[in-house]
Amino acid sequence: MAIDLGYRHIDTAYTYKVEDQVGRALRMKIEGGMKREDVYVTTKLWNDRHARDAVMPALRQSLQALNLSYVDLYLIHWPIGQFANSTFDYTDYLETWRGMTDAKQLGLTKSIGVSNFNQSQIERILDSGLETPAVLQVEVNLNLQQPELLSYCKTKGITVMGYTPFGSLFHKKARGDAPPPRIDDSQLSTIAAYHNKTVTQIVLRYLTDIGVIPIPKALSYNHLASNIDIYDFNLTETERSILKAFDKGYRTIPQLKWIEHPYYPFQKANSQQTVIQ
Repeated sequence: MAIDLGYRHIDTAYTYKVEDQVGRALRMKIEGGMKREDVYVTTKLWNDRHARDAVMPALRQSLQALNLSYVDLYLIHWPIGQFANSTFDYTDYLETWRGMTDAKQLGLTKSIGVSNFNQSQIERILDSGLETPAVLQVEVNLNLQQPELLSYCKTKGITVMGYTPFGSLFHKKARGDAPPPRIDDSQLSTIAAYHNKTVTQIVLRYLTDIGVIPIPKALSYNHLASNIDIYDFNLTETERSILKAFDKGYRTIPQLKWIEHPYYPFQKANSQQTVIQ
């Protein structure tokens, strides 16, 4: 359905437990005439495979599920290692990254990148003389726009993909402490009405304007069609200023269960200090 609408990037991960479903859908499309090189497939290494010699077996397992000989992009899902029994694995993510480069050299993936890494962690990879990640995938939405991180990645030639692009926009998904806006915000509704678009389309257009490739989750045909229909209008400077003002540094997915791990990448609320390993 998504491919029929024009989507060409498929973002999945081992931990999503849908790689086999993605593989079946891709095989149907390829057998129907679509070329493999016309679709861009991303998957991710889970936290329990951080040892260097575990990376390639993990990717091979994902490739088997996807029914592919290679993926276009392989990401370290988190800098945090964790064993299957939920205890922390303290493997240095530099060793994990070396395993990623091994996989790329063997042609199992065209590109490698990281997800949920902070700037200092990326700098440590570069300072170690290792390959620059092609992509950083992080949470980006109106409440968490991360301008400094986006600017840094731009200087390093790192593409930023943004997950959870709608953040706390929907009332049912917003935590009690989530700052505005919501989907019925008057300013957003006014901007959407002016452009004859939905509020979610306005948000996605804004994220692309600030240099992010948004990755919205959608299941229905209507939502899939809406999310891709954002390139026939332009936001004004005034509208972008309104949207920028919603940035409160609020993280929708802080993963506090990993906060005591030395490679926890986000700001710790109790100390207001960013982990910099």
